Amino acid sequence: MIVGTPVFALSVVLLIAAAGAVNGIAGFGFAVVGTMVLAAALDPATAVAFMILPMFAVNVALVGDLSRNELRHCGRRFAPLLVAGLIGTIVGMVLLDRLPAAPVRVLLGVVSLGFVATAQRAVRLPTLSRARDRCVVETPLAMAAVGLGSGILFGATNVGVQFVAFVRSCDLSHGLFVGVVALVFVGINGLRVAAAGALGLYPNLGLLLASIGAIVPAVAGVAVGTRLRPRIPRRVRRRVVLGLLTLIGGRLVLGGLGVL
Repeated sequence: MIVGTPVFALSVVLLIAAAGAVNGIAGFGFAVVGTMVLAAALDPATAVAFMILPMFAVNVALVGDLSRNELRHCGRRFAPLLVAGLIGTIVGMVLLDRLPAAPVRVLLGVVSLGFVATAQRAVRLPTLSRARDRCVVETPLAMAAVGLGSGILFGATNVGVQFVAFVRSCDLSHGLFVGVVALVFVGINGLRVAAAGALGLYPNLGLLLASIGAIVPAVAGVAVGTRLRPRIPRRVRRRVVLGLLTLIGGRLVLGGLGVL
């Protein structure tokens, strides 16, 4: 399939809508599915940059579920995580812009497979498994360390499972948990839009406009997936999503190594 053709453009629209539906059905996976599939056809740096605006739009609606008091309280409580995450994300984006495509594809594939292993609890993220009833690592220094490391990986791959795992380890209701995660990603992705432009990750106006246009199928896909969620058993949802990510991750690793 040739990049820039109408068929390719339609394929991207369907991909973004499908990734949004996956997120709506499973509650995660939009950035992972969208970025990993695009990275198999495009330069990885371009794929990461393309997904920033759709990711921003998908999370904005979730932040709206927080009240003003919750926004102020969570903003103060998780400020070290957010600030360090912003710094780490910029570092990750700079590294992304400097690395050859093949190693980045391998990195994306490994991260995708690691995401699957973490979701299946085959691997536990360090330090976070100690937090059960409360966020025992919720200190400014710990949040800054998690934010910096997670931000570097997020900036280079669009995968923010570390942020999600950290916030999940805190004593939050489900609604507040979703809102806080969205708040973190909205803040970081807002900065990433400007950073991507400054770093030249949007090589032309066409890519930026295409990324803006991708917001529509992304939001529509999430809405459809959310409606479908009650009709699909949880076990089936997880197996399908994680199986898809396993295939994508394996394909990226093999492609980056020159096997495929």
